[in-house]
Amino acid sequence: VQLQASGGGLVQAGGSLRLSCAASGRTFSSYAMGWFRQAPGQEREFVAVISWTGDTIIYADSVKGRFTISRDNYKNNLYLQMNSLKPEDTAIYYCASHVGTGKTWPTRETSSIQHWGQGTQVTVSS
Repeated sequence: VQLQASGGGLVQAGGSLRLSCAASGRTFSSYAMGWFRQAPGQEREFVAVISWTGDTIIYADSVKGRFTISRDNYKNNLYLQMNSLKPEDTAIYYCASHVGTGKTWPTRETSSIQHWGQGTQVTVSS
């Protein structure tokens, strides 16, 4: 299983970025997909998750109303549209997948997530 994240970059506060994650290697039916992020000196934290059907979508409180997660199961792609970016959004963003609906992701130990991408850097300047 391979997850390849892309779309990071440098943007001014208030700007937007769209992250993508391409999945390959197996079918992802019954797998939730989502995003975590890790800022320098901090632990990796949950950002958003979406179930295979899209019925379950959960956001961290810090990004709710600004970020939108979506997926294209036909293309095996995952997306994160990030609007109204703030300097505190600066981090390496990782896509991930795990069997199930994703309902446990907000409180789940990151070490228990099955599959990870390599990360893409997002830097928001003030």
